Amino acid sequence: MPHTVEWTVRLFLFEEDDDTKARVVLNTGTTELTGHGAAHRNPADPDVPEIGDELAAGRALHDLGRQLVEVAGRDIEAINPPANGRTAGPGTGWPMPEQTP
Repeated sequence: MPHTVEWTVRLFLFEEDDDTKARVVLNTGTTELTGHGAAHRNPADPDVPEIGDELAAGRALHDLGRQLVEVAGRDIEAINPPANGRTAGPGTGWPMPEQTP
């Protein structure tokens, strides 16, 4: 059965002194999640705003991704609760892609 949806993602970057903060907001139409990230430039480092933006945005997106995986895990358990009442481990549900160190 085909399934197509569109989710909206908005990324906001804020700079204050040597800090860059990011907020990413995901709106699925039924749920809204917000991820946060920050980067701090050492005053001895060169002032390259793009690096702070990249770090803060990447950390905010990572936070959002973690939240999405947690929500999916709760949804999986809600439709198929473990028989013994224990929380399902990482070997159940949708397979996770292998991570490289």
